[in-house]
Amino acid sequence: MAEQDGVAAAAKAAQPKSRPVGGTEYSWCRAVPGGTGITVLAILLSKPVDIPLLENALLKLQIAHPILNSKLRYHAATNSFSYLTPPTPRLQIQPFDHSSTAEILLRRAAPSSISDFHLILEHELNRNTWHNPDPSSDSEADTFFASVYDLNGGKRVLALRLHTSACDRATAAALLTELLHPLVGGGGQEEGTQREIESEGEVGLGIEDYIPNGKANKPFWARGLDMLGYSLNSFRLSNIAFHDTESPRASQVVRLTLGKHDTRRILDGCEARGIKLFGVLSAAGLIAARASKELPDHKYEKYAVVTLMDCRSILDPVLSTNHAGFYHSAILNTHDIKGGEDIWEVAKRSYTSVANAKNNNKHFSDMGDMNFLMGKAIENPGLTPYSSMRTAFLSVFEDPIIAITHHQLGLEDFIGCSSVHGIGPTIAIFDTIRDGELDCACVYPSPLHSRHQMQGLIDDIKRILLQS
Repeated sequence: MAEQDGVAAAAKAAQPKSRPVGGTEYSWCRAVPGGTGITVLAILLSKPVDIPLLENALLKLQIAHPILNSKLRYHAATNSFSYLTPPTPRLQIQPFDHSSTAEILLRRAAPSSISDFHLILEHELNRNTWHNPDPSSDSEADTFFASVYDLNGGKRVLALRLHTSACDRATAAALLTELLHPLVGGGGQEEGTQREIESEGEVGLGIEDYIPNGKANKPFWARGLDMLGYSLNSFRLSNIAFHDTESPRASQVVRLTLGKHDTRRILDGCEARGIKLFGVLSAAGLIAARASKELPDHKYEKYAVVTLMDCRSILDPVLSTNHAGFYHSAILNTHDIKGGEDIWEVAKRSYTSVANAKNNNKHFSDMGDMNFLMGKAIENPGLTPYSSMRTAFLSVFEDPIIAITHHQLGLEDFIGCSSVHGIGPTIAIFDTIRDGELDCACVYPSPLHSRHQMQGLIDDIKRILLQS
């Protein structure tokens, strides 16, 4: 009998585990086929890459975080998705030698000032493994892919590409930290914490299942009024000029960097006013957008800003910072901007509107509304100006990623961001404070906006920040 029980237990353990996706995860499953929600962590290395060692490190990450070892399965009959998690990881790195990499770079026409590393990042943002050409049939795809590209001068780019339903920005940052330890012989010091949470190969639940009791409650009439308000406001929102509304779209990136001195000045300014960095980034973006139109100073324009916040520390139970998955919520605010406004006044308004919404639990109570509106925009692009699928001018994160560049380990550079060329904002700002310097990857849809246009806008944002 004991032997039979052991065989049964072994057979059960060898079976893939499955769970349906949650509400927010489902929104990302619908968005990614259109081009929004492909998360990429690109890492520039100056030292040779030991592929077997790297593959082993990535497999350990999948064991520690089962959602990264999962397949997303689409069920055509019910138009639903689920995570299917096999008992053992199987990720293999896709290598691109020097000639293959050169071919990819040749196809990406760009100014000579843009580095090969930058172009590989954009290439990965537009590799959509999750586009199902036949939605009437079942399909499945991995949530996690890895590639290595050979560049000139003996440099390599390690690109990790993940489905955003399984990897928000906090997950990507944790992966970078966890990956460095085994590669340099440091081991995984937080492995025990990971396995306490993500035990026995189970994929953690969706964010909705961790919301503290009562925090997501909203009366039916209030939900109806909010939905009506969001819908009516969307017709009043301003955008910067579109360049090409007809051609197929892809995500491109403009990078905004500030030195240590200027970064410190801005952070000190935020601290003195009791606000966070996202407030001043939002303000600079709104002022630059309004200024690009050369309107009379007294004329107001209304812009929407989506602020994303990592909810792990306020869920029930509290999740660790390295718990893999998508555990961000979004708050949508609109702002009326006129000419000649002071950046710190706009920054204070931007921060206060988010803080007030958060105090009223709108990051939880409006989660279903945001997902519903996102789905409607995907189904009906014509509801947005020129079918652009722009739902806001700007998206920012409540807190930046704080990171260190490990040059002594051969880590020269890294960028983490997600694609936005399906549904999404005009600009998504992924901000990092790295070695004390502000480094923002600003992602936008091309050719809806041209590289020249967006570079000019980001240059204006930088100038406004420096003048602050």
